[in-house]
Amino acid sequence: MRIFGKEHVRSSLSGGRGLIIQPGALGDCVLTLPLAESMKASLNLAGLDIMGHTDYLGILPGRSCVDAVCSIDMLDIHRLFVPARQFDLEDRHPMIGLLADYRWIVTFLGEPGGDFEQNLIFTANCSHSAEVLALPMKAPKGFSGHLSDYYRLRFKQDCLLPLKAARGSLRRKAIKPTHSDVQAGRRILGSKAPAAGGPFAVIHPGSGGADKCWYLENFLDVARLLESAGYRPVFLLGPAERSRFDAAKTASLKKTAPLLANLALQEVVGVLSCAAVYLGNDSGISHLAASAGVGTVAVFGPAGRKVYRPVGPAVKVVSSRSGAFTRKVSPALQRKCLEAVKELARSRRCLR
Repeated sequence: MRIFGKEHVRSSLSGGRGLIIQPGALGDCVLTLPLAESMKASLNLAGLDIMGHTDYLGILPGRSCVDAVCSIDMLDIHRLFVPARQFDLEDRHPMIGLLADYRWIVTFLGEPGGDFEQNLIFTANCSHSAEVLALPMKAPKGFSGHLSDYYRLRFKQDCLLPLKAARGSLRRKAIKPTHSDVQAGRRILGSKAPAAGGPFAVIHPGSGGADKCWYLENFLDVARLLESAGYRPVFLLGPAERSRFDAAKTASLKKTAPLLANLALQEVVGVLSCAAVYLGNDSGISHLAASAGVGTVAVFGPAGRKVYRPVGPAVKVVSSRSGAFTRKVSPALQRKCLEAVKELARSRRCLR
């Protein structure tokens, strides 16, 4: 729904702040960053904030174009899902104050044209004139590009304005680890791996979805191949894997290479910043690694490669069409992973 005409929008670009409401997990947040960059540049925003789950978003300020984050749980924002004809707010309701600073609001919560968007428009305009756009979280069936491009295309279409840096931006570093991150990563890796040796290869064998996880034995075999090629493999486990992997699987990982678990996301950024190469499934950590400029090899099963692949300056995607992706050893795909690492190394993008 449009609030103002094209000429009014053009006349109100200077200054102001923007807000993106992104209720998704880590990967969703990372794939929103190209849109955030384009909004900030094209709309001349004084700042851009993201509202969502701060467990994922907390690493963005100071490392990306995002200036601040706020928790989606801080207010009863789900109240905005009531039918628009029944929605109302009393004067000085906290949600009015929360949105008062934002001239542009993009929400991935709710559907375009739905009650949530209409109620969000009402709330924002209780205090000032604001432009509110709802974007779909998923690309439509048949879309053959990348999800981050779809977000920017939809925004451009709906706001009727050109976006700067639309070309090539998916190959930029959207997340920039700090010096403190690097120092912390060195300490963590130094406590687990010998000081001498080749560059680190961080391997994350999990994902939020079990159907996205390459059979674990494949990661163990690739770790051995990488060690033979002069790398120091290190396994990284997140909360999903700690609950999904039994004692036998965890023991097999520890037997093959050092294992890092129970790390805060900020510590994960530090570890990734010290890695020469990263290997993982279609997961939030893979998106984080790629966006941070780490040489990233992402392993995909039969679906999702084009739309959901990680983006960054040094990314290789290997994929399998086999229905046994999650169940069987695949020597051919293992070799492809090793070749992808070597290709990244030859390009001098991921050697440190």
